[in-house]
Amino acid sequence: MANYFIIGGDGKEYGPVTDADVRQWIAEGRLAVSSQAKAESDAEFRALAQFPEFADAFTSPTAPQVIAPIKTSSDFLAGDYELDLGGCISRAFQLVKANGGLLIGGVLVYALIQMAFGVFGKIPFIGILFSLANFLMSGAFTGGLLYLFLRAVRGEPATLSDLFAGFRRSFVQLFLAVLVMGLLVGLTLIPFVVFFCLKLIPLVKGLNLDNMSPDDSMNLLKSILTSALLPTAWVLLLCAIPATFLSVSWKFTLPLIIDKQLDFGAAMKASWKKVNQHWWQVFGLVLLIDLVNVAGLCLCCVGLIVSIPIGLAALMIAYETIFNDPKN
Repeated sequence: MANYFIIGGDGKEYGPVTDADVRQWIAEGRLAVSSQAKAESDAEFRALAQFPEFADAFTSPTAPQVIAPIKTSSDFLAGDYELDLGGCISRAFQLVKANGGLLIGGVLVYALIQMAFGVFGKIPFIGILFSLANFLMSGAFTGGLLYLFLRAVRGEPATLSDLFAGFRRSFVQLFLAVLVMGLLVGLTLIPFVVFFCLKLIPLVKGLNLDNMSPDDSMNLLKSILTSALLPTAWVLLLCAIPATFLSVSWKFTLPLIIDKQLDFGAAMKASWKKVNQHWWQVFGLVLLIDLVNVAGLCLCCVGLIVSIPIGLAALMIAYETIFNDPKN
């Protein structure tokens, strides 16, 4: 699939974007025959009228004849929104019902990729290479999965190849986003780790863990549970408060990166700003999605094949409502 760079109606350069993105902007009136563009292989910009692949887009009777500026970050950060939590889930169910093969297939392919990394990561010597590769590529794969669902939500042509969109669109920024968010959320758990270690060290000090019998190992596990984990559970619960707040506030960071081509810092700020306009609504949706997945888990885990796609679709429907709804 070819990628393009575009000079929008606001005079700014956008890209790389796909041919589907260009067609959508033409249909929305954001681009005209005189708009400047170039393919990745081109050296210079030229009018879109000189691209034969877009000729039919301009001859369509529904194509507007005025140029509207492409939305910038200040545009989609303006305005307010209202999330219909039940509506997000019901619309997501209908979307998965209508596109089950694609969306469920996308989740299964993503899961198989993660499982493969996990299995190969346990192989001696070369396992560390697979673990490192998984660490580097997890952001791109997750971003690609969300991009697949986002295109389905918008009714755009989508294929399983969109799972790999993160590698061609925003690989570095997706990696940095996952890394930075993971580190910052992880920092909130430091108090629990400290308290837990203070309780754990006296229990294992002086023990020969390599030569323990099965009964000794079981007794040690019981001691860790009753003397280390349970007494520090209250610290874990307290740490979960800021961890949850940060995770929800940055929930739309990856979609913003792969969809709007923001760098990870701008995407984190944008997600933070919009989510915290109605943090409890977004948290309610995340909680509702988790409950849907719990229900799927209770159905002998088979239900997860449907519940996970519904949850991802609901999240991308919320993303569209918050960042791209024309009423906002």
